[in-house]
Amino acid sequence: MHTVHIKYAQWVAVSAELFLSTTDSTPMYQQIVDQITAKVIAGDWKPGQALPSIRELASASRVSVITVKRAYADLMLAGIIVTRHGMGSFVAESSDLPTDLLRAEFTQHFDALLACAARLGITRNEIRHMLDDEQAAPTPDTSGGSTP
Repeated sequence: MHTVHIKYAQWVAVSAELFLSTTDSTPMYQQIVDQITAKVIAGDWKPGQALPSIRELASASRVSVITVKRAYADLMLAGIIVTRHGMGSFVAESSDLPTDLLRAEFTQHFDALLACAARLGITRNEIRHMLDDEQAAPTPDTSGGSTP
């Protein structure tokens, strides 16, 4: 069951996670696509997680079923969600997500790392040295076998 909260007259919060604006010039279906994509990239919505049904999301967001169908179709074409007949729509497994989406997730984490390093006074040159040192270090044996 997905909870619906309404915030102000021009905003509708869907599943307490999607916020659709009636005053935004971006079409509603695109707002849905953008926000679901952002949730997946951020890791807020995990692979295999069920999405609200088309009818449920349409009702909660006060948009037509056709609008939500279009958003879900775009998300399926982009490889972000999968739909299983009779079961619903789900976030695609990580291995099925488009490379550019995974790269965007990495970039987001990397940017956060750089911001953290800057706050700590760590320079980019120091980060390069850390990466070089890590790359030169032997890889631990995770197979369970012993290393001679």
